[in-house]
Amino acid sequence: MAQMISRAKSRAGAQRIHAFIAGAIAEGKLQPGDRLPTERELSRRFGAARSAARKTLAALEAQGRITRAVGRGTFVAGQDGETREIFAAAHLRGVHVSPAELMEARLRFEPQLADWIVVNATAADFERMAGCLERAARATTLDEWELWDAALHQAIAAATHNSFVARVFDLITAVRRQAEWGKLKDRIVTPERRQAYQRQHELIVEALRRRDAEQARAAMLAHLRYARRNLFGEP
Repeated sequence: MAQMISRAKSRAGAQRIHAFIAGAIAEGKLQPGDRLPTERELSRRFGAARSAARKTLAALEAQGRITRAVGRGTFVAGQDGETREIFAAAHLRGVHVSPAELMEARLRFEPQLADWIVVNATAADFERMAGCLERAARATTLDEWELWDAALHQAIAAATHNSFVARVFDLITAVRRQAEWGKLKDRIVTPERRQAYQRQHELIVEALRRRDAEQARAAMLAHLRYARRNLFGEP
């Protein structure tokens, strides 16, 4: 129980930091090229562990929303796409989307991204996916793994280079940040299942890198069906 409370507190701290950065960009308080507060400043300001600040910034960097330079600091990247998720979250305020509804939508939507990605993805897109996979594999906590899991799925959506697809996926990500999802994942994501998810992600990225749309669709569908079985205890 204490571990679950600590995890929930860490997740809440990371979400406050994420909301602050996205909100400041949306309101024009932070512009491309502006320096962000340090990890220490963010953790102190939002009552979060420094590790939560570090992981949140790392995930934002993996998504291409911020840039970090050793010895110089952390900066806002180009503005395109950076405010989408906060607007998606605002759009969902007061709207309840059940896990079952979301999984049904994802099963119908995400496998179809393969056709766009095999045509439009660049070397940089695949490097971003590989970086997310590597950091997820090195994650030592569930919270850290969840950050890189979300970053990978966003990197896959971004590789379509279709702004409408990106906006739809931002809605999906915003729903997955809701408290009900956090409770579900705390209960069902075991170390063994994390390993299975990791291998499934690797198969998806491998197929996309080979420009094999049919295999990528099959791998995405298998991954989502496996996740649905775990969530709802289906046979």
